[in-house]
Amino acid sequence: MNETAAEIAGKEYEAESGGSAKIGSHWWWAAASVGQLGWGIVSVRKGCAEHSTLMPLKAFAVASLFVGALASASFAGLRGAGIHKVSFLNIITLDLGVAVPSSQ
Repeated sequence: MNETAAEIAGKEYEAESGGSAKIGSHWWWAAASVGQLGWGIVSVRKGCAEHSTLMPLKAFAVASLFVGALASASFAGLRGAGIHKVSFLNIITLDLGVAVPSSQ
């Protein structure tokens, strides 16, 4: 049985997620990123003509929109590339050169 790497990865993802693989879910993340980025740009252009005492709160909110847009775009890129799971413990152990027993 000659399966392609994509078919094997899809079956592994289905087994890990407990259901069918959601094809195209990266588009939802991309849409969220565009929405947050647009809302952030509109908020910056609108400025703050009301009470200047709320300016720090608005600056934090706008910065959070831009950070959220970047995070959503990054996640969309990872999902679009087919990366669905990252084991941080393995990455840390590779950097440190320490052997950690597998959880499987």
